[in-house]
Amino acid sequence: MSTIFEKSKPGRRGVDLPTRDIPQEFYEATELGAEYSRSKPAELPEVSELDVVRHFTNLSTKNFSVDKGMYPLGSCTMKYNPKFTEDLARLPGMAGLHPLLPQLRRGGLLAQGALGVLYETEVLLKEVTGMDAFTMQPMAGAHGELTGIMLIAAYHRDKGNKKSIILVPDSAHGTNPASAALAGFEVVTVPSSDEGVMKPDTFKEYLTDDVAGVMMTNPNTVGLFNPYIKEIADLAHAKDALLYYDGANLNAIMGYAKPADLGFDIVHLNLHKTMGTPHGGGGPGSGPVGVVEKLEEFLPVSRIKQRQDGTLFLDYDQPKSIGYIAPFYGNFGVTLKAYAYMLALGGEGLKKASEHAVLNTNYLRVKLAENWDIPFNKICKHEVVLSSSDKVEEYGVSTLDVAKGLIDAGFHPPTVYFPLVIKEALMIEPTETEPLENLDAFVEAMTKIAEAAKNDPESLHNAPVTTPVGRLDEVGAARKPNVVLPE
Repeated sequence: MSTIFEKSKPGRRGVDLPTRDIPQEFYEATELGAEYSRSKPAELPEVSELDVVRHFTNLSTKNFSVDKGMYPLGSCTMKYNPKFTEDLARLPGMAGLHPLLPQLRRGGLLAQGALGVLYETEVLLKEVTGMDAFTMQPMAGAHGELTGIMLIAAYHRDKGNKKSIILVPDSAHGTNPASAALAGFEVVTVPSSDEGVMKPDTFKEYLTDDVAGVMMTNPNTVGLFNPYIKEIADLAHAKDALLYYDGANLNAIMGYAKPADLGFDIVHLNLHKTMGTPHGGGGPGSGPVGVVEKLEEFLPVSRIKQRQDGTLFLDYDQPKSIGYIAPFYGNFGVTLKAYAYMLALGGEGLKKASEHAVLNTNYLRVKLAENWDIPFNKICKHEVVLSSSDKVEEYGVSTLDVAKGLIDAGFHPPTVYFPLVIKEALMIEPTETEPLENLDAFVEAMTKIAEAAKNDPESLHNAPVTTPVGRLDEVGAARKPNVVLPE
């Protein structure tokens, strides 16, 4: 596909600028000096409006999105996002609000609607998780993790505890140890058992008096719910360690289990995964953090509170707060979409979403097991992890080859080479929004790839062949990106 510069033709115009209405003498008086002026005109493409519209429309079709097809990224939860929430986020009364707009002015309720959305979203999230209080400030999942770890540090600092270690199971999300380390803690990894989960006996070996907290994803990154979670929580609390819930996988248990009831003290949620708002492409995200009562006083400022007359205000009187985590109120538009999503589905709808997510995943698990190795082939939750290790050994076909083959089949590849506890991993999460025919089409594509691995491995080594460019040097592109047009 030609670049917009290659389509440029001298003298072709795509815009008709209006006549300048500034007096000539004023324009001349304010003209920039030579030191601020270009030595030659900017090298901009000369194209018509039709050229521009067709170029970028055609370019947009080259990009894969969840609106275009199935996006089975395990852990990242790329499910379809309802369009009505997008419309609501664009309502002028919401999209046009300035964050410095006064909360109350001369009796008028200028920002009460936006504050109401934030306040009521907190109420709904408390119901979903069982937590006692929330902050909506964190702007992504990892940002929520950092906030949660800072809350753990504040709790122990307030009590005078000298604790320096955060325990993280090897089946946790990759950002967990990074967040803990960024907050100044030493990270210790706890190995999983042959069941695919962290077991209490192993946990005890690592649980010392220096442990400040434990970060867990439950279900974990191999899609398994830890049945020992309550025992683990009790062991941690006996040492005055806090239990942190990475809520990225809440989509699997929403409506069935509340993190607070499982023994967790802190939770972050990914509204851009669980609650139907867009995820990927660099944002925007939202990672609100909930806490049990004993940690509420450490939450970031400001807190949204309600007066006796029903009006809402921002409370900055929080002397033990960890301070600001993000400017103003976080990603408000994402919160608004999640709020609308929860109101539309209601409690039963959110529960159904979890049911269908788990059902879709186990349907794929059973179907794919006919041709693929599944290290933990038992009832799972929201995602299932395959391994291509046998195909590497027998046919020389790697997980990367499989991923590229899926592109030619019309599917975005799943997450690859993660979690690290499974070699040659393919991490698949269909989400609740994919219908049966899409799941069957994915199974068919994976079956054909398994056959190609055996009978024609070279075809997978050369994949993809249906894209504008063939297989790229991904390491080279990441380490030495070239984003400049050739001379």
